[in-house]
Amino acid sequence: MAARDIHERAFEFACRVVRLHRTISLKRGVGPLASQLLRSGTGVGSNLEEAKAAQSRADFIAKARVALKEAREAHYWLRLFGATEIVPMKRVTSLVQEANEIVAILTTIILKASTKNPALS
Repeated sequence: MAARDIHERAFEFACRVVRLHRTISLKRGVGPLASQLLRSGTGVGSNLEEAKAAQSRADFIAKARVALKEAREAHYWLRLFGATEIVPMKRVTSLVQEANEIVAILTTIILKASTKNPALS
């Protein structure tokens, strides 16, 4: 099985977050929390898109770091929704796992980009 591109994974993750948001935002008192998830869950991919057009390695790293922060935040909100039973844990488990994997991938990308590589200078 071919590895999926991080940009495609982030887009698919955002789509899943949007669908989940539609469901949970209708619950009384959950709207503000659902909005936090929506912002962070869709922010991963939008910041990666900006990183594609980075003007320098430093700019790329900065945008990738923002995407990483958004992925970590989305991971938090998803865990919270499951732990508080706003959403059944079985429904968010795969999203939590995907957020975790995206965090790991972005961490690796940032570390590699931060390492001095004469070919990239």
